[in-house]
Amino acid sequence: MNRYKVIVNPISGRGNGEQSIPLIKDLLERHGLSYDLVRTERPGHAIELARQSALDGYDVVVAAGGDGTANEVLNGLMQAKQAGVEAAMGVLCVGRGNDFAFGAGVPHTLAAGCDALAADHRRLIDVGWVEGGLVPQGRYFGNGVGIGFDAVVGFEALKLKWLSGFPSYIVAALKTVFLYYRAPLLRIEYGAFTATQPSLMVSVMNGRRMGGGFMMAPNASPADGLFDLCLAAHVSRAAIFPLILRFMKGTQATHSAITTGRASHVTVRAVEGVLPAHADGETISVESRELTMGVLPRQLAVVSVEAA
Repeated sequence: MNRYKVIVNPISGRGNGEQSIPLIKDLLERHGLSYDLVRTERPGHAIELARQSALDGYDVVVAAGGDGTANEVLNGLMQAKQAGVEAAMGVLCVGRGNDFAFGAGVPHTLAAGCDALAADHRRLIDVGWVEGGLVPQGRYFGNGVGIGFDAVVGFEALKLKWLSGFPSYIVAALKTVFLYYRAPLLRIEYGAFTATQPSLMVSVMNGRRMGGGFMMAPNASPADGLFDLCLAAHVSRAAIFPLILRFMKGTQATHSAITTGRASHVTVRAVEGVLPAHADGETISVESRELTMGVLPRQLAVVSVEAA
């Protein structure tokens, strides 16, 4: 029988993590699963808990939170893997965006998420690696890295204490139009592609979605050994509004300011300006000038509704 370690971020989803604990326990017990549950106490704590859980022999380590919690658990499991010990990753969605879960085929509701844990279908997914900025030592990511406009949207969404979920990102995006509309001059390199251009945004995606509803890479697969890239060149402030609507529908690729591509290695340098950036919603750069990202193919087993 599998042993499950459930790592709950109590403050995820504006406190939804803590409020969901009784239901999580009830659902897991109905399925007869053997589990231990622990709460995170500080930023980075889930990394430590996940790594130690794998080393202690738990078969599945479950991130109960949002994308930040999932990112920390993923990092802890990858650290354990580097030490020679592997465990699968589960996700229970109680956060704001839950974009990693969406891309990995994890159900959105707690009931369906616990059903998936009990069924124990697993799929191997790629894991991204990013270096630079606030993580010169490197950090793993599962969903994607956002540089520029969408990173600032995430920063602004965190400030909205009165709003949660996708609506918080919509409001933050509208605010960001007036805060971040002068695109920095970036040099972007991947494969045979090299361009130096004013860039409103660079999205390096392993998953499909960011911000709870913006389809940055609608056709991406997290298990194909490649990032899906979406580059937005400079546009006028007025043009940003309809572009946001395109990202909500996943139809931005036909816009003249958008370049898409696929690659296993990407470097972004700021020729003029800086690189505000996040990885899975976690801030990795505020004023740095260079980030490098690479794919590690089929590194991590994730419990999802799809069989491997």
